[in-house]
Amino acid sequence: MNYPRQAAAFISAVVGFALCAAVAQAAEIKILTAGAFKPVVLAVVPDFEKRTGHKVSIENDTAGGLAKRIAGGEAFDVAVLSPAALAPLVKSGKFVENSVQNLAKVGVGIAVKRGAPLPDISTVAAFRDALLNARAVAYIDPAAGGSSGIYFSQLLDRLGIADKVKPKAVLVPGGLVAEKLVTGEADLAVHQVSEILAVSGATLVGQIPAEVQNYTVYAGGVGTNARDAAAAKALLAAFQTPEALALMKQKGMDAP
Repeated sequence: MNYPRQAAAFISAVVGFALCAAVAQAAEIKILTAGAFKPVVLAVVPDFEKRTGHKVSIENDTAGGLAKRIAGGEAFDVAVLSPAALAPLVKSGKFVENSVQNLAKVGVGIAVKRGAPLPDISTVAAFRDALLNARAVAYIDPAAGGSSGIYFSQLLDRLGIADKVKPKAVLVPGGLVAEKLVTGEADLAVHQVSEILAVSGATLVGQIPAEVQNYTVYAGGVGTNARDAAAAKALLAAFQTPEALALMKQKGMDAP
């Protein structure tokens, strides 16, 4: 009797069964992410897919935009928004109870086109002057629901310069505000640091002064109607590993 051949055949059958089982268990996961957290998602997902065999589709929008989509019944497995946007959705049963976790926080920064002089933003007065001296200032349209746009619009009122800055505003409905620097539509961009760093043609001047800084926290949760709750929970957990936290630092974000 040819035992080696039988053993090889048995091992081959076992491996084949294991592969089939893995394929059968692989899930398709849809994650909705607010724009500032998207660079982290893009960095973490490839390794997650490789390790688990799951496939992840990524869609991003402003926190307000995502909240409207989820409230309107859009299907998803995992979503990352601000806690303020999540709270009513959790209350209305759109997320698995106790699945929501704080993942990261990010501050608001100022950017200019690569190669342009860096304005002084070291104090509130200097920051205010930089805004007044700019030809055009780009930021997220508050009406679109973006966290930084809403805050910055209110900050202009607090600084007493809304009447001078808003007429020269370049309002962006969503996406990467600093791209308006590259196209020449603006010479100053105000956005969350992680999204500024995602634009290769822009230079981060720095975060706005601490006295007027606003950190946005991002939290994630598993959808109540997730197609594979275990896979969705595994993806959410992937954003909380030491490796993911190191990536967040590289992308301009901090632990919450």
